[in-house]
Amino acid sequence: MIPVLEIGGTHVTAALVDPRDGHVTARTRGPLDAHGGAEDILGTVRRCADGLPAPAGARWGVAVPGPFDYARGIALFAGVGKFEALYGVDVRTALLDGLRKRPGDVAFVNDAHAFLLGEWSTGAGRGHRRVVGITLGTGVGSAFLADGRIRESGPGVPPEGRLDLTELDGRPLEDSVSRRAILARYGDRDADVRDVAERARAGEGRARRVLDDAFTGLGTVLGPRLADFGASALVVGGSIAGSWDLVAPALRSGLAAGSGRGRWVPDDADPGAGPPPPGAPQSPEGAASPGPDRGARAAAGHTRVMKPADRPEDAALIGAACAASAEDRPRG
Repeated sequence: MIPVLEIGGTHVTAALVDPRDGHVTARTRGPLDAHGGAEDILGTVRRCADGLPAPAGARWGVAVPGPFDYARGIALFAGVGKFEALYGVDVRTALLDGLRKRPGDVAFVNDAHAFLLGEWSTGAGRGHRRVVGITLGTGVGSAFLADGRIRESGPGVPPEGRLDLTELDGRPLEDSVSRRAILARYGDRDADVRDVAERARAGEGRARRVLDDAFTGLGTVLGPRLADFGASALVVGGSIAGSWDLVAPALRSGLAAGSGRGRWVPDDADPGAGPPPPGAPQSPEGAASPGPDRGARAAAGHTRVMKPADRPEDAALIGAACAASAEDRPRG
């Protein structure tokens, strides 16, 4: 079992994970103030990690959003509305020296990359050779994976693999698709995205239009990239994806408008694609081999649009364990 941390904009989670089958145990979780001081943030992370029965000398996997120097473990947050107090902080050393049971090493991985690695190895993306993952929350995270490896360049892949560096209608994508953008467009400072979603379900036209515009726009940006990348699956996670009944129709509409090359298939389950058994062959990233290629069984040019599998909150934890267990670890 590998000890892991997932550091998010509102919470931190620690767990023990078996990357071969995605089994997660001994979980601890707590709220995290991304706008707090550096010591407050690091103290919260350390306390959560110390609550885990991890052995001394273990290699930890840590999923964390960018901008971040994943090779050195140094935070580079600036102008992103979270963790700005950590700019320039050596988080790797803070964990190596600050945990009660000193780790042997710490492997950092981009949280969106970890999410997709987890979904590809044991979740919704299992069996797809080329798959894209998107996380929707305080911002837009993205990952492009081919044959078990995260890709940061090539056809369809945005600069550095980061969809947040692209534009929609001449403006940064996150000015239209993010928690802050949705709430600014909605115009209620006391609401959260969950409130907007509930009002949309209750029939409020303004709430529905705001959400439809955001996710249709996301689809128009994604559509051509998925086609160029040759993705057979798109997996959408993050806190906002919890409102899948509202996200999916608008997203699929935008995908269809954004690219005439491809058909966007509903996220019906494939009953033949269960998690691999313990001891399954390992991918280059240390994730379990996904087995038969589901993408090859789909018609050419079709992309399956899916929410995460049964345990969406576990995907990034599993991906962080894959990163920590591999000799050639993926970098964000």
